[in-house]
Amino acid sequence: MKKIKNFIILIISGFAIVSCSEDDKAISVLLDNVERGAILRTTNFNGTYNIFNLTDDVFKFELGLESQDQSGGDDLLEVRLYQSFNDNTADATDNSKPEVLVSTTPKSAMGTSENGLPTLSTTMLLSEALAVNGLSVDDVFGGDQFLYRLESELTDGRIFTNTVGGTVSGGSFFSSPFAYTVTVKCVPVDPFSGDYVLNLLDSYGDGWDGAFITVTIDGVATDYTATGSGTTHTVTVPDGTATLSFVYTSGAFEGEHTYVITGPFGVTAAEDGPGPSTGEIILNICN
Repeated sequence: MKKIKNFIILIISGFAIVSCSEDDKAISVLLDNVERGAILRTTNFNGTYNIFNLTDDVFKFELGLESQDQSGGDDLLEVRLYQSFNDNTADATDNSKPEVLVSTTPKSAMGTSENGLPTLSTTMLLSEALAVNGLSVDDVFGGDQFLYRLESELTDGRIFTNTVGGTVSGGSFFSSPFAYTVTVKCVPVDPFSGDYVLNLLDSYGDGWDGAFITVTIDGVATDYTATGSGTTHTVTVPDGTATLSFVYTSGAFEGEHTYVITGPFGVTAAEDGPGPSTGEIILNICN
């Protein structure tokens, strides 16, 4: 009986060896036939335009990239940047513009990252974005969008972009979407006077747990918070106000906090949450 068991074990082991050998061979064939491409990893992205200030360096399209391929960047030939414009304003004229080439950057003109890979950075102000598509400031309004798309061409002629190749649009490790959207906002250079309504909400119903919004009018600061499930505050900004700011300070249980700020013209000027971002709240007031 023991000999039979050993014989069976030997047969099973033989099948296992053959099976592993066949699997290894299949994996080798698969890997040999996998086409490896390239990505453009996003290292920095800032994307907001302000219709009230065409040359404001705070509101701009700013992008940093690192090129990665199986040869440590040696396969890269060049990177091309394109721009198009979507007119989202509901009026009689559609000022949308088709995609145009903005720039072509050869690998020889790129920098090198600490990983030894090619890097590229680009910045474009709203005034420059308008010029690319032959637009004037009167053609653009809050909510319109400039769309930027990248192409990475390799030395063998293959091209990778948002619709071709291994696009990675998210994840905790890195992002490589090859496409970016910059929305036009209406951020006043000088404060708009009138009533600002702060609707502060708490989903659990026990208030903001130490969080608050500080409104500063010409140097005079006032803190506003939520009690219970929510509180509404009205802040009146007088005519002639020179400086105005809204700043969110976090507390405990941030996942319960949400706010909506309505501007003087009855439109939503800012909203965030659950878990609002700390720091200055940028008001977007389009009328």
